[in-house]
Amino acid sequence: MSFLPARNLLQAPGAVVMIRPHAFVPNPETQSDNAFQTRPDDGGDRLSARARDEHDAAVAVLRGHGITVHVFDDDGSRNTPDSVFPNNWFSTHPGGQIAIYPMYAASRRRERRADVIEMLKCRYRVQDVIDMSGLEEDGLALEGTGAMVLDHIGRVAYTVRSNRADPVALERFCTHFAYEPIAFDAVDAAGRAVYHTNVLMCIASDFALAGLVMIPDRPRRDVIARRLAETGRTVIPLTEAQIGEFAGNAIELTGDKGRILALSRRAARALDAAQIREIERSAQIVPLDVPTIEHAGGSVRCMIAGVHLSPRPAPAANTPDTNPAGDDK
Repeated sequence: MSFLPARNLLQAPGAVVMIRPHAFVPNPETQSDNAFQTRPDDGGDRLSARARDEHDAAVAVLRGHGITVHVFDDDGSRNTPDSVFPNNWFSTHPGGQIAIYPMYAASRRRERRADVIEMLKCRYRVQDVIDMSGLEEDGLALEGTGAMVLDHIGRVAYTVRSNRADPVALERFCTHFAYEPIAFDAVDAAGRAVYHTNVLMCIASDFALAGLVMIPDRPRRDVIARRLAETGRTVIPLTEAQIGEFAGNAIELTGDKGRILALSRRAARALDAAQIREIERSAQIVPLDVPTIEHAGGSVRCMIAGVHLSPRPAPAANTPDTNPAGDDK
């Protein structure tokens, strides 16, 4: 396998934030519009322990590939069953910007935490924090890089229309952060709307995985395929069955030996040989075992909030580390 030099590291960050769950459970408040959510065979402490073990193993694998992983613990005291999916409530952007998002479900609004933002300010160059969470008062939601899949190279925010991606909130984000919004409908064979765009598509540096077949408007589907290809990417179509196995819920990261594509083992098994060959032209496929966490309706991409910020210089050896939180050892 050969690794091509990254033409643009904007798309594949080398650092991420992850939340270690201590009270994991598929969220009953979100199950009505998340067709990917399933009921586990058991619950309680055993379920939570398995989810925590899966998270810890995923962190170890990513760190083994040279990814900086900032880990924060969720002790479960705030009743945040989906906290293992932090990419929905905040995102970071080149140039030193952070966005904080309005969430649809009340339990998900409690996931926002100041210590994560303070760590980012401490470790990275942050110029501006744009907090859009006040839009919740008007019943508007935009669930971060779950609701939007961002092409940081082409400056496009691909967004499936849903109650988790309000057009007013999307327009406000795009105005602040200089992205072009491309909104569209996507449904499964039963006619159920796709709840988050990041289960449908993944945009990497040199390729894009996309469940285009689930976009019923053919002209709109063709526009999306064309816009993805205009940036020089190879568009790798995914079937609806592969989307159902979370093959679209992947994220490209930059490790110490090149780019990797992190996705679940279930998702990796769903890819065919030709798709694997195309991906491996530019990124190493790194499967992570997260079957318990996937019961909540999200997979590896949902677990990872990429850090697209410039790091501050490391403190001198005799200077105390003032980082308020975030275990990245």
